[in-house]
Amino acid sequence: MGARAIWKASVTFGTVSVPVKLYSAVQDRTVHFRMLDAKRRQPVHQQMINPDTGKVVEAGKIRRAFPGDEGQLVILGDEELETVTPKPSREIEVLHFLPVGKITHAWYDRPYYLGPDGEDERYFALAQALAKRKREGLARWVMRDKEYAGALRVEGDYLMLITLRHAGEVVPASALKPPTGRELDAREVKMARQLVESMEDRFDIAAYHDEYRERVLELVRAKAAGKVVRFPKAPKRKTELSLAEVLERSVAANRERKRA
Repeated sequence: MGARAIWKASVTFGTVSVPVKLYSAVQDRTVHFRMLDAKRRQPVHQQMINPDTGKVVEAGKIRRAFPGDEGQLVILGDEELETVTPKPSREIEVLHFLPVGKITHAWYDRPYYLGPDGEDERYFALAQALAKRKREGLARWVMRDKEYAGALRVEGDYLMLITLRHAGEVVPASALKPPTGRELDAREVKMARQLVESMEDRFDIAAYHDEYRERVLELVRAKAAGKVVRFPKAPKRKTELSLAEVLERSVAANRERKRA
């Protein structure tokens, strides 16, 4: 793998230990702007301000606090926080193996690749076993003073570890309000099904770009070269059509696009 490993550990389950290297599977491509003084055009930075006096609070005089059950702020010192910080470890402990799909996407957080670290036979034996059995592991580990839960699964010939959100962080679909209003008629249901069928296609993620980032970069390059860029405005949608008519037009448009 050409990527640079960011952490080393061992995947453990039962009496088995598989040394691995952890690689980030994503990279930040978000647009980040530098903040400048409007007059001097010099970079500015953020500071902690006392809201009552408006004065800057020095870093050494800042303390951490957490809201208590009754709303009061409980101050916690560095030494106190160290007592509850998880102990360092180099083990990714697999707790259970589950059928693929049991852990739904709502729980997924951040993906990492796991590469072999000197024990290739054990590594690829584990990857093949998970693939053939169609299983993924529910794991836990400590990395850089933080506890994680994750899904250990197969991606191609390699292992992937996806950090999971913890209990209480995911809002269940049952929390949504049930639908109200009239029932859909047979024509609307039929047209909706036809629209879905007309839009079926193969998955090609390379066709989807961060268009906002691309427009920002185009604007930056143009301004740096003294040019002006004008982007077309999105047309306004005005429609008084019924749901069935909207679906019917969408189906026809999709069929015409595929023929073209």
